Amino acid sequence: MRGLHPCSDLRHMRMTRSVDNVQFLPFLTTEVNNLGWLSYGALKGDGILIVVNTVGAALQTLYILAYLHYCPRKRVVLLQTATLLGVLLLGYSYFWLLVPNLEARLQQLGLFCSVFTISMYLSPLADLAKVIQTKSTQCLSYPLTIATLLTSASWCLYGFRLRDPYIMVSNFPGIVTSFIRFWLFWKYPQEQDRNYWLLQT
Repeated sequence: MRGLHPCSDLRHMRMTRSVDNVQFLPFLTTEVNNLGWLSYGALKGDGILIVVNTVGAALQTLYILAYLHYCPRKRVVLLQTATLLGVLLLGYSYFWLLVPNLEARLQQLGLFCSVFTISMYLSPLADLAKVIQTKSTQCLSYPLTIATLLTSASWCLYGFRLRDPYIMVSNFPGIVTSFIRFWLFWKYPQEQDRNYWLLQT
């Protein structure tokens, strides 16, 4: 969960008809994450995982197509997308052809999805270090932090209810990093918040 919310990114691209200040890599990594959990849900027969990640993958595909439409350097974007598709094809070939045992396939796919999700949750730590260094939270999104906390907590509870450690453990870092960001918002309030409190006093 990085930078701007994807909907904000899409709105920015449509309004400016450019991809300035919009990173492409988060779209790709989120797409991989959605497709991985979709495969895990399909293998497990979990309707909730299937529906949620189908919608997520469809939205990420929309963001990727929008980025491709407005990006002037399409060759680089197409190369990154083709690399992603190649990695996914290799992954699917491994899980579906070389791991014939259903239980082993489920465990290995669950482990892969967990590691990938944890790395996504930990990726904004570079931004947190920047916040501490600059004493400014302008690069963080408060609504996105709330959404991350609610989403992570919901999936943790869902994983706990199913007794599925892959779902539960992989979403726990999202809760931890959200509380770290809340602490940073409190310690280094954004400029509009600081001005509001000065006017109140």
